[in-house]
Amino acid sequence: MTFCSLERVVMILVEDLTIVSQREIAPRIFEMVLKGEMVADMQIGQFVHLKVPDPSKLLRRPISISEIDYDKKEATIVYRVEREGTAILSKMVAGQTIDTMGPQGNGFDISVIEAGQKALLIGGGIGVPPLVETAKQLKAKGVEVVSVIGFANKDAVILEDKLKACGDVYVTTDDGSYGIKGYVSTVIDGFDWTPDAVYSCGAPGMLKYVDSKFENHPHAYVSMEARMACGMGACYACVVHVKGESDAKNLRVCEEGPVFPTGKVIV
Repeated sequence: MTFCSLERVVMILVEDLTIVSQREIAPRIFEMVLKGEMVADMQIGQFVHLKVPDPSKLLRRPISISEIDYDKKEATIVYRVEREGTAILSKMVAGQTIDTMGPQGNGFDISVIEAGQKALLIGGGIGVPPLVETAKQLKAKGVEVVSVIGFANKDAVILEDKLKACGDVYVTTDDGSYGIKGYVSTVIDGFDWTPDAVYSCGAPGMLKYVDSKFENHPHAYVSMEARMACGMGACYACVVHVKGESDAKNLRVCEEGPVFPTGKVIV
């Protein structure tokens, strides 16, 4: 399928991916492994657009890619059950197929950092999953990886072990029930070093902090979430405003994003 716009022609891939496995890794948080040819085109920081197998659910669900195994043609996604659509997805089992559009969006750029340098990964809640593959590829490149991840409480902590396999990990919880009491800023503001690159994904409040602290950093990035409709850039339902520009200057999270350099858009 091709989608034509005034800016460019985009090839949209649609494939029925096979579910290899699915499990609940925390309350209302599910990890699904998908298999198919589309995996070969996936990059870190991108997302897939899943069609809910229910005719009453017209809009696809955008879910970030957490891990990529190119050899097995398998990709892992992690999502939170929010409403009926994701609840239906959570009931699907191995062997079933799911109509998938993707991979979509612009992901994290790790070409800006070299072996021996230090990367800071910052994640909050359901924003942590896309950092896993990012950390794996950075480590494989010889980059020192430090991750700071924040959650509401102990029960909400996910993917800590996978990030620990790639480098140092600091975990914060709002209530202090696990790790360090406070927010990711509690840890980061105490660092006496400057990262060579910053990659972040999480709630708006956390991204505002990252955008402010690293606004002038040459290689700092925020991955943003937004409600989406078409997921192809046509409907402009997921726009964010460019800093210092009029309201008419917008960028689409599904096309120009979800990853943006810090200091570029209003988060």
